[in-house]
Amino acid sequence: MPALDGWLVLRRDLALHVMGDAETFTVDDARFSTGRVVGPSMLTLDGDEHQHHRAPFARPFRLQPVRERFTDVVADEVDRLLDAIEPAGAAELRRAFAGPLAAAIVTHSLGLPEGDTGAVLGWYDAIVAAVTEVTAGGEVPAAGRAAFAELQAAIEPALDRGSGSSLLADAAGGLERPAVISNAAVMLFGGIETTEGMIANAIVHLLSNPDELALVTVDPGLLPNAIEESLRLEPAAAMVDRYATADVELGGAAIRRGDLVRVSVAAANRDPSAFADPDRFDVRRENARQHLAFARGPHVCIGMHLARLEAHTAVRRLLERLPGVRLDPARLSAPAGLVFRKPPELHVLWGTTSD
Repeated sequence: MPALDGWLVLRRDLALHVMGDAETFTVDDARFSTGRVVGPSMLTLDGDEHQHHRAPFARPFRLQPVRERFTDVVADEVDRLLDAIEPAGAAELRRAFAGPLAAAIVTHSLGLPEGDTGAVLGWYDAIVAAVTEVTAGGEVPAAGRAAFAELQAAIEPALDRGSGSSLLADAAGGLERPAVISNAAVMLFGGIETTEGMIANAIVHLLSNPDELALVTVDPGLLPNAIEESLRLEPAAAMVDRYATADVELGGAAIRRGDLVRVSVAAANRDPSAFADPDRFDVRRENARQHLAFARGPHVCIGMHLARLEAHTAVRRLLERLPGVRLDPARLSAPAGLVFRKPPELHVLWGTTSD
């Protein structure tokens, strides 16, 4: 596709192939957008170097450690945020609920000092905007560079406290300081973006489909699958980029070494050969978990278990504590974005507040 200066992969089977074959389709390229903003990290490296960067962060984010370490922390933070908005009868949930929750939990997970969540979200917004600008063919904007510099200044004190004091300090025992900072930026970036989008999109899908919401209300056991279905229908990260390391044929296309190969996760998740009636939000869809929203292969999302825990807890408690919660009809907002997709704003009402 000339508009992308590269190839666009839409089919689910081909998307799986590209994401699983890091030798042929690599992230390790100077053009990779996130690398241009925050530097080399587990997200922008392959092979032994990828494992070297990923390994110090991986163990605490496996399923059982996440459940043991974060279940109560997430529940407490969710209820604290709901306590703050519950009396009002109305709220904008991206910045009053989903974003602050994601920022607080990922900051806690890395062992950073609990500070100004607003500052963390500001850095994250600027980095997301910078990655989007680079993905669209532009240069890294000054605001993105400034946000990364501020993030670096906030991270560095944690590296000086010594092993055992935080995940970042532990990682500094096996990685050089610049690598720890770049990976921490990626963890913050991914931990906020994926989770905030996951929660916001799930709320939009449930509140926009009253019949499906009714099913979840009657049977709360359907909620985990409803969130997987939301991830399928609207992944928070809609595209991933790879670069061909050799001339190769893919789906009948002759791809040359160095070509950009862009996988549309959004399209793969709506591949009709894998998902019947793919544009429908169906909380009982039997194969909803076959979505690719967390990628696959060596770059599968390191924080997916934590993101799921946060989304499950947040949406469940929101539905329990805000009776009659509904989208504000005067301020509707749908998911949007080139690479990262979520509603720019998510205004809701509940209780007896009039429309």
